[in-house]
Amino acid sequence: MNILIFKTNICFKKDLLKVRPLLSACDYIIQWNIDQHDIDKVLRIVSTINNPIIIIQTITKIGYQCEELPD
Repeated sequence: MNILIFKTNICFKKDLLKVRPLLSACDYIIQWNIDQHDIDKVLRIVSTINNPIIIIQTITKIGYQCEELPD
């Protein structure tokens, strides 16, 4: 299992409604959550893959910012 952590601009409930079906449909994502109270709107993903680029492309494809946070 891999834990990937990203800074996003996913702020509001309406944003979660767009992101939820996309992330939930990914077979390689086991679990995910977004800390909307954190200044960086941190997206934390537990995944079977260790490829942050795929996650970044998935999120940016629907119009949100997403960048990997360093360890």
